[in-house]
Amino acid sequence: MAELYIIRHGLAGEHGSYPNDDERPLTEEGHRRTHKIAKRLRELDLQFDLILTSPLTRARQTAEILQSRGLSDRLEASADLAPGGDFDHWLTWLDQWQHTEKNQLAIVGHEPNLSEWAERLVWGEPKHQLVLKKAGVIGLTLPETGSPVGRSCLFWLTPPKFLL
Repeated sequence: MAELYIIRHGLAGEHGSYPNDDERPLTEEGHRRTHKIAKRLRELDLQFDLILTSPLTRARQTAEILQSRGLSDRLEASADLAPGGDFDHWLTWLDQWQHTEKNQLAIVGHEPNLSEWAERLVWGEPKHQLVLKKAGVIGLTLPETGSPVGRSCLFWLTPPKFLL
């Protein structure tokens, strides 16, 4: 049984304050809090076979912090996790990953994509009920076979304040 950990990037610079929003980095506070959260996740014995991240700076920095705290040896970028990413294309990737990899995957990205993707995996459609705060975590158990859409189980929804 595979577990998927959906993690929103940490606190980033003000939206609109960078000429290219894709390059907007984590703030100093965002770095500090994300390091604390990553440390806490490691204390909870989490270990990911892979951290898959949006290529945008703030998400990549968040993923690198998770990796630096020993949560995974592997880090890869995926355009599917950028804002407006392709859920169906990512599902195809996920299916291949589940057949070749172990069982714990972390994805790092952006809102509203991540909570909508989690809702599609759990309920089959977005319901706009899950709230994923910056550096928050959603944990889902994915079915061993078949499509995970509407068949995944929510086991963890944690705002960052409970991990600090």
